[in-house]
Amino acid sequence: MIRRFGESVVAGKRYQVRAGVYAVLPLGGNLLLTHQVAPTPEFQLPGGGIDPGESPLHTLHREVMEETGWKIATPRKLGVFRRFTHMPEYDLWAEKLCHIYTARPVRALGPPTEQGHTAVWMGTQEAAHRLANEGDQYFVRRLFG
Repeated sequence: MIRRFGESVVAGKRYQVRAGVYAVLPLGGNLLLTHQVAPTPEFQLPGGGIDPGESPLHTLHREVMEETGWKIATPRKLGVFRRFTHMPEYDLWAEKLCHIYTARPVRALGPPTEQGHTAVWMGTQEAAHRLANEGDQYFVRRLFG
């Protein structure tokens, strides 16, 4: 059974399954996060939806680069959770299947290329409290106590 976090299902809404990959990126006691300004300003694990025909690992590398500007190495899957949410930027009610990985940030290649994203370093305990969704928080706490 896949653990579930977040909002309750809204009656009468049709949810579309959307698989995505997200990265817990530790380095020197901190985590590399992304801060997204829209639709709601929030701290997130870098990652996003898997495009048709794209492998999860390719998506992970692409999304981390787009949202942080960093290259990563040695990804390892930690687990998966699901959450039901409205994604206003896509006008979509989604059942998100969030595959969580940990990886090693190797080096910054430049600023994030995805508009509205900023790379942020944050201590693991602070991140466990400030990440926008409970599923991300759960995996950070599970990895770092």
